[in-house]
Amino acid sequence: MPGKSRYQLCRVMTFLAPLFTVTVLSGGCTTLGPDFVKPEVAEETTWLEQNQEISSTPQEQTAWWKIFNDPVLDTLVETAYAQNLSLQIAGLRIFEARAQLGIAVGLQYPQTQTAGGSASAVGLSENSPNYNSQADDSFNVYDAGFDAAWEVDFWGRFQRGIEAADANLSASVADYDNALISLTAEVARVYVNIRTLEEQLKIAYENIELQKKSLNIASVRFRNGATTELDVQQAKTNLADTRAQVPVLKRQLRQANNALSILMGMPPTELSGVLGESGTIPEAPDQVAAGIPTELLRRRPDVRQAELQAANQSALIGVAETDLYPRFSLLGSIGFQTSDTGNSSASDMFDSDSLGYSVGPAFSWNILNYGRLRNNVRVQDARYQQTIVNYQNTVLRAYQEVEDAMVGFIQAREESSIRAEGTHAAKRSTEISNIQYREGAVDFQRVIDSERALVTQQDLWTRARGDISLNLIAMYKALGGGWQLREGHSFISEENRKAMEDRTNWGDLLEPEEQPEQLSEQ
Repeated sequence: MPGKSRYQLCRVMTFLAPLFTVTVLSGGCTTLGPDFVKPEVAEETTWLEQNQEISSTPQEQTAWWKIFNDPVLDTLVETAYAQNLSLQIAGLRIFEARAQLGIAVGLQYPQTQTAGGSASAVGLSENSPNYNSQADDSFNVYDAGFDAAWEVDFWGRFQRGIEAADANLSASVADYDNALISLTAEVARVYVNIRTLEEQLKIAYENIELQKKSLNIASVRFRNGATTELDVQQAKTNLADTRAQVPVLKRQLRQANNALSILMGMPPTELSGVLGESGTIPEAPDQVAAGIPTELLRRRPDVRQAELQAANQSALIGVAETDLYPRFSLLGSIGFQTSDTGNSSASDMFDSDSLGYSVGPAFSWNILNYGRLRNNVRVQDARYQQTIVNYQNTVLRAYQEVEDAMVGFIQAREESSIRAEGTHAAKRSTEISNIQYREGAVDFQRVIDSERALVTQQDLWTRARGDISLNLIAMYKALGGGWQLREGHSFISEENRKAMEDRTNWGDLLEPEEQPEQLSEQ
């Protein structure tokens, strides 16, 4: 190595040695901002609604929909998990968060690393100041070099950024799990609604046939002079009222099928092959296990998400606080430059005499910010307090949703039992009134009243039976069951993965990655 180059290199290394020492030691510098602590909430120990139908036996609510023993429902849930488009969007947000975490991690290293070069033709003006007619006034300049800038993480700015991005990634997983819970519950809810509407439609057709017979009896008695035309017209009115229910129920049934097809991620025309023929309303078991309230905070993804959002915002306070202090950086530039003037030429580009460098520390400090930086810290702190209150509110709302679903389930069962008695009584009343009317013992109004009561009681009983299942579904959703369905599977479909890999180099970010279930257990 030529003497000049050796001298320059030694000089650079001598100058950089203490700077690298400061950079390495900066890892032990102060990390500003609060360290996140899980917010405290009042934890319940028992449920308000607890009887022989709902036990507090600890139980994982993984595939809760299987308690209905309905193969069609099982297939619908599995298909929706594989094809629902909204769930796929939630899964894609996880990989967006992974990439954002990668950006945050990369900021720990030299933030600027630029290699460049140029070739310029220069022509000097003869009228410019200090023009020398003896020097070349037209020449070419060539240069190539490397620039770097490394801001030292002296106050933990980048470390807090990583904490925020990591919490955001875990929160996106919790958001996916929450979306999966909502999806499975909504599929089950719409399915129960479909079966309930099918049952109501079946009952409407049965009552239409029954009322047609009553109309025939009234018509025969009118033709025989045993009664007036009033009976006939009343029978027609009653029949028309029941028949009018059919298009209403058909419309609701079609809309429910359309809603289910969206959940399944398929056109409505393809749903019939999955849904099958008309079936019965899924029945709840005699006893269900709700577990204990403290399990709720561990299981519900929205509670975990609220906690992780607080952790994210806590780290952002530290990021904001670092702006109050000076930033220390290490700047460097090294390169070669030559021209075709004098004894130089383009071939001298990489000679030792063409070597130049610039290296040294730097700092910057926003000292006259008129309170903007301090108020930004206050903004972040206020947002953090909002996330704490939101976490506490999410926990309270979780307890409420469980309690509401429990009381709904218990009372729907009691209502169904009473409605069953009323339906059986109304059916018997209709039979008796028709017999007595044919024999002339009562007027037709008795028949009308009993048939209307039968239609009403049968409809209410059917709804009550559906409400039992709907409230049980709501209870399992409130308990946070169902997200475990994704364990062992990727967050995105193979089709989406392939499209992203074909379009962009994702490295290993699209590979499955084990995520912590929750922050509070770490």
